[in-house]
Amino acid sequence: MERKGVSAEEVTGGHHGPVPVSAAAARNHVQLLLAGRLPAPGVDPRDDLTLADVLLVTSELVTNAIRHAGGVTGFSAVVSDEGLYLSVSDGSDEIPRTTVTHADGNGRVSIGGYGWPLIHRLSQDVTVLQLAGGGKTIQVVVPLD
Repeated sequence: MERKGVSAEEVTGGHHGPVPVSAAAARNHVQLLLAGRLPAPGVDPRDDLTLADVLLVTSELVTNAIRHAGGVTGFSAVVSDEGLYLSVSDGSDEIPRTTVTHADGNGRVSIGGYGWPLIHRLSQDVTVLQLAGGGKTIQVVVPLD
């Protein structure tokens, strides 16, 4: 997907505060940012679905950084004309990939591999940037309409 930039003129609000230590903390930041931008829950089911998608993408990005990359090292959420621009950084150089679910020799099935495809499905744009000092930043734009 082609990367679309977010200019200063397009930004209508954002969050660049402390790095969340959990998916719940990241979701809380995003909910506070979006308060008043979407109708209250129950007013329009489409808006409820939009909020659910945004919170799910937020949870997946932060959970993946915690589970697979040693934790979140940077986080921002900004509202633009294109939607919610999320940026999550971690200390791992490994590029996310989809895990193939399979049974091991003992019949146990590996768990996982759902988050990365879900992030791609719910986001307009997904970009992985390698950081010069090590680690990476994953940037996504989640539509708000």
